[in-house]
Amino acid sequence: MPNRLAASTSPYLLQHADNPVDWWPWGPEALAEAQHRNVPILLSVGYAACHWCHVMAHESFEDEGTAALMNANFVNIKVDREERPDIDAVYMTATQAMTGQGGWPMTCFLTPDGQPFHCGTYYPPRPRPGMPSFPQLLVAVAEAWGERPEELREGAGQIMAHLAEGTGPLKESVVDDEALAGAVAKLAEEEDRVNGGFGGAPKFPPSMVLEFLLRHHERTGSAEALSIVERAANAMARGGLYDQLAGGFSRYSVDAGWVVPHFEKMLYDNALLLRFYAHLFRRSELPLAERITEETAAFLLRDLRTDEGGFAASLDADTDGVEGLTYVWTPAELVEVLGEKDAEWAAELFKVTPEGTFEGGASTLQLPLDPGDEPRWDGVRSALLRARADRPQPGLDDKVIAAWNGLAITALAEAGLAFGRTQWIDAAAGAARFLVDNHVIDGRLRRSSRHGVVGEAAGVLEDYACLADGLLALHQATGDPRWLTEATDLLEVALTRFADPEVPGAFHDTADDAEQLVHRPSDPGDNASPSGASALAGALLTASALAGPEAAARYRDAAEQAINRTGALSSQIPRFAGHWLSVAEALRAGPVQVAVTGVDAVARAELVAEAACRVHGGGIVLGGVPDAEGVPLLADRPLVNGEAAAYVCRGYVCDRPVTSVEDLRAAL
Repeated sequence: MPNRLAASTSPYLLQHADNPVDWWPWGPEALAEAQHRNVPILLSVGYAACHWCHVMAHESFEDEGTAALMNANFVNIKVDREERPDIDAVYMTATQAMTGQGGWPMTCFLTPDGQPFHCGTYYPPRPRPGMPSFPQLLVAVAEAWGERPEELREGAGQIMAHLAEGTGPLKESVVDDEALAGAVAKLAEEEDRVNGGFGGAPKFPPSMVLEFLLRHHERTGSAEALSIVERAANAMARGGLYDQLAGGFSRYSVDAGWVVPHFEKMLYDNALLLRFYAHLFRRSELPLAERITEETAAFLLRDLRTDEGGFAASLDADTDGVEGLTYVWTPAELVEVLGEKDAEWAAELFKVTPEGTFEGGASTLQLPLDPGDEPRWDGVRSALLRARADRPQPGLDDKVIAAWNGLAITALAEAGLAFGRTQWIDAAAGAARFLVDNHVIDGRLRRSSRHGVVGEAAGVLEDYACLADGLLALHQATGDPRWLTEATDLLEVALTRFADPEVPGAFHDTADDAEQLVHRPSDPGDNASPSGASALAGALLTASALAGPEAAARYRDAAEQAINRTGALSSQIPRFAGHWLSVAEALRAGPVQVAVTGVDAVARAELVAEAACRVHGGGIVLGGVPDAEGVPLLADRPLVNGEAAAYVCRGYVCDRPVTSVEDLRAAL
């Protein structure tokens, strides 16, 4: 059997390279094989850090008997959803339409030309109440295809027609002050006021929604918005969702109280949360927000940075096939590492109980209160970290994804500027250099790479938008004109190749010259990370404040057109429009722009630091010498009486320049 996955740049596909299943990667060859054999396609979609993907792989894809059924009756295609979000989006939409829910692993049966006729998620090796076994399903689908293939083809065509009807562009609906206030009111209704956050179990960190609420508070002074933010920020940071020893957030909590996480650590979550906590500290100066920012940045640089300078996709939920093995503790394990007295103190501090909060009497570590005794805390934490380092460690999905690296570049550049951490800005610049030098080929962006080898998958809209946004943040943090040029190059491709030519302000998730799937995905909703369209709107708005006059007007118009299609989405389901709402808040605030010019680097840096700590979310801060080449924001902004000066503008209105930190603070 040929091993077609062995040369993949996806660690997820490589995990399945030795299965007895005759896997194909997605591509024209696999579809041609299904046409040639006249058998259905079995499409299995997952990702490397997914716990239940590992479970199904062990139970079914490593089983010789199940593999024989699959090989005899199907062309089996394995897809990494992180490498091919376009394929995932098409078939996840079908899965949700057929079953009312979705998730990974995703299991879809397709006609030989790729149209889905039966979809689901995880299937067990033996029947369970209300759920067939995976072998039973394989036999049933194979028999149905053999007996009534035309009926299945017809049904698949009807499904695709239904999806096409329900996934058109959003109707124009302006996001004005009333819509923004209404979104806050709806979020207040949906808040879990006891535990923080929104909804019940499972509970996901609502990073973009919290960013919106923080920006709304900054603009309007809303106490309600800020209270929602602070409850969620405190609960997430003090619960088991957060790694209390090494920093970094897990993907979600399986309970409503943030106690037990699903232990995978994703780059996009940590990048978005790093940015949010940095902004929260900038606004509130809460010590907790400062600590979480510092520790999350340290986690990114220590545990996810690759040798090439990019950032890896994720850390696995499992260690040696056991979820949470690296992270959980029993009272006895604390005693073994710390001794009786410190173990008793640590158990009370971390809520480690004899009964346990996880499985087998083990507990996740929570930190409801600050330790107080700093020397003792440092000693206990260091000892536990050393002991944990001797345990088996979760696997690293070390592929570099353009969009997620863009989010990390943005977070590190903005937090580095606000906190005065040049090492964070340097790390952001290192990632940017790797992405621009390696992922951009002939002017087009590739989605992912591994060990410096770039994959074949084309970049989707979120890749162009998030990376452009990161480069714009880096341009502000460094003043380097290269990053503005590279960012606007990406934005021009996005506007040319992804825009819906018939609907102003609407965008597709794939380029007009990308591989043609059975449906061209176009999902405007924000979910775990910003939608491609909302990320593009944010990048365009930022670029409109940084680019030259002609491009600036075009970018702002495009951003406004995009935002003004999301009023209904933002008002009705604001939890899935967090980034849209954040961009709309930045637009309503101007966005605030602070250009600092000065020949004296020290004086200029003082004004930049003040602006970085005071500007509203989504605002622009950039410093440099007057009329710096390639930096339009600094053009025609001279020194004032020979001194460094800060020029503050909001939208199309500018204040008089100021030369002192005190006057700049008052202006902001």
